[in-house]
Amino acid sequence: MSATPHPYRRRRRTTRFLAVTAGVATVGALVAAMPASAGETGKGKPGHAKPGRYQDVQLLSFNDLHGNLEPPAGSSGRVTEIQHDGTTKTIDAGGVEYLATHLRQARKANKYSVTAAGGDMVGASPLISGLFHDEPTIEALNKLDLDVTSVGNHEFDEGAKELGRLQKGGCHPTDGCYVKGEKFRGADFPYLAANVLDEKTKKPILKPYWVWKRNGVKVGFIGVTLEDTPGVVSAEGVKGLKFKDEVETINKYAKELEKQGVKSVVALIHEGGLPASAAYNYDCDSPGGGDGISGPIVDIAKNITPKVDALVTGHTHAAYACTIADPSGKPRTVTSAASFGRLYTDTTLTYDRWTGDIARTAVASANHVVTRTVPKAPDMTELITKWNTLAAPIGNKAIGYISGDISNVGTESPIGDLIADAQLAYGKELDAETDLALMNPGGIRAPLTYAAKGTEGDGVVTYAEGFTVQPFANTVNLQNFTGAQLVQVLKEQVTGVNATVPKVLQVSSGLTYTLDLTKTGADRVVTDSIRLNGAAIDPAATYRVATNSFLAGGGDGFTTLGQGTGDLVGDDDLAALEKYLLANSSATKPIAPPAADRITIVK
Repeated sequence: MSATPHPYRRRRRTTRFLAVTAGVATVGALVAAMPASAGETGKGKPGHAKPGRYQDVQLLSFNDLHGNLEPPAGSSGRVTEIQHDGTTKTIDAGGVEYLATHLRQARKANKYSVTAAGGDMVGASPLISGLFHDEPTIEALNKLDLDVTSVGNHEFDEGAKELGRLQKGGCHPTDGCYVKGEKFRGADFPYLAANVLDEKTKKPILKPYWVWKRNGVKVGFIGVTLEDTPGVVSAEGVKGLKFKDEVETINKYAKELEKQGVKSVVALIHEGGLPASAAYNYDCDSPGGGDGISGPIVDIAKNITPKVDALVTGHTHAAYACTIADPSGKPRTVTSAASFGRLYTDTTLTYDRWTGDIARTAVASANHVVTRTVPKAPDMTELITKWNTLAAPIGNKAIGYISGDISNVGTESPIGDLIADAQLAYGKELDAETDLALMNPGGIRAPLTYAAKGTEGDGVVTYAEGFTVQPFANTVNLQNFTGAQLVQVLKEQVTGVNATVPKVLQVSSGLTYTLDLTKTGADRVVTDSIRLNGAAIDPAATYRVATNSFLAGGGDGFTTLGQGTGDLVGDDDLAALEKYLLANSSATKPIAPPAADRITIVK
């Protein structure tokens, strides 16, 4: 959700490293009476089993891994579970050592099993993967036996050419090979990009679909990312590309697959929904099919051709297993496994060998927690150790000290305030006239946790932890705006593309205002309440504002931020956070979590 936009060319933090080292929610079980068994049975010649009419196919899926090979920290590494008595509890979850074990155990009794993903496997990754252009994550996905994935918006953080390298292999064109004598071999699975076209050739930049086959059973997979990918990725990352409508594209290729004799189809869509509850096992089909979910995926699901039998989705980092009616009014499963490898979805698709289609009255789907109580997969432990050893020279360096967890949860979060304050302080170093800083919430990928992750000690913030929070290598940019423009920026949080799902900017110390969520549209920002250091905003005055380069290019729907003047481009945003922590904290005087009380929220 954040990356360096044009005209400021993306800079990888890798160069810095190279200088150092050469219950279960069931989708409306929809279970209707099924003829015969759904297993692989049937009468044939003595000693030879003939396949029966119906064959259960296990579809395992997950989405939005974002290079989280190690268990995510803090709330990013937990899921909420509703108990039988209506109470909730949180469960520690995630980490590819555990994900691998869970997937392998799930496959054991299923001869017909396929594993698919809904995009954002890479990008916005922790240091162990991001430092190496996400090669470690591709290696991990190969070991997980991932069969196919759609692209997500973050697959374009470094542009289409780099995405092609992740697919096909080869060492990085600038940073080279990371392990002596080892050439990066690329993904063993296909990335699907049906709605991402080369502007010149008008053709998809990668395969639009892929067909899984086993003993006469055929299931087609069509992969798309959200049409608005250019709005959430840097201009440099999507240069030369055109993103087409998700529904139009899926319907087109579903017809093409049908002409090829493939009637069972799953759409992998990097776009999602927002269930009414954050619990992974919430029944979003209560009281009726799809009643408990909102967001872009609902309209998409309602318009995708009935030729498609199931939708695996993502992007919103939410967990759900719902049914939403297709255009013919027939229920269809729509799933998402949250993010960061904390869940996986197990869907049963009952294949009818007579028709070649899925018997949708017998589709069942549920999300399962990737608990950390199972044995670690040794091959994943070996992979993590290998890449952590390479990253250690820079990742283990202490860059600050905190007295408690600095959370990334909430409309205004403590970590958001901390980052905005760091960018304001750095902005003042560049130009003493800097007045305030604004930070986009999507650019904050994790909390800072007090408990030691390794051997650094409690309260110590390492470079690796800072990288996990801000992995995009954006610059800190300064621009001039009128007071009227500044007010408009705040209103763009809740209008335009952000009207349905507000993107509330994190603000630096001194900027305060009221956000009234009981109102609608731009009125949700109470204009008369906006104050900077206690004074009302003067519409005609000029204010010097620090943002990251993604926002400075108008990203996330903040078009007004792309209209500033007097541009001054500074250093890396993580370097600004590091400098702020080092200047304001020590082992004996750690920095306390900010109160997150700058925006008054009315609900």
